[in-house]
Amino acid sequence: MRLSGRNRVWFKGAFHVISRGIRRTILFHTDEDREMYLDFVKMAQQRYPFKLHSYCIMPNHVHLQIETIDHPLSNIMQAINAGYARYFNKKHRHSGYVFERRYKSFLVTNPRYELELSRYIHLNPIKAGLAEQTEEYPWSSITAYCMSGKSTIVTTTKLLSHYPPPKTENYLSFLNLKRNSKTPSLETNIPTGYN
Repeated sequence: MRLSGRNRVWFKGAFHVISRGIRRTILFHTDEDREMYLDFVKMAQQRYPFKLHSYCIMPNHVHLQIETIDHPLSNIMQAINAGYARYFNKKHRHSGYVFERRYKSFLVTNPRYELELSRYIHLNPIKAGLAEQTEEYPWSSITAYCMSGKSTIVTTTKLLSHYPPPKTENYLSFLNLKRNSKTPSLETNIPTGYN
């Protein structure tokens, strides 16, 4: 379910959020850029508490799997994207817009879609040729899952709760299960125009 950029109706729920650079230009030139973006995510969490289940920072776009609590998604994304845009313009001596239009958000409607979305987000770097294994890419929430939930911004318990022990190993197996398979899945319904 796509939420319109106009007249957004907010309610508590989980969302797939996509933000990309204007005209598909590079958003993150250095590791410092990527670290700063995550700092803005952390600051937004402190100001507008929300749960971040998955994320992936790609060169020209970002995927976030967010569950809102008491604040509108628009407040959260404004805090993240506006903060990063100010940093980006100052550091890279850029002027004007950094992100293309407004972020896009899609409602996560059921547990199966929730799991398929997390897989889609974590497999993004592999599909883009940036890594061969999910665990090799340092700029996604996969690191939080590999470290058994030791993250200051990622909540791993909800996704891991779908699996029996050993939860982490079973979740990682799920991520790679259909990586090279043409078996249809809900992944085909996840927006892919930002790869």
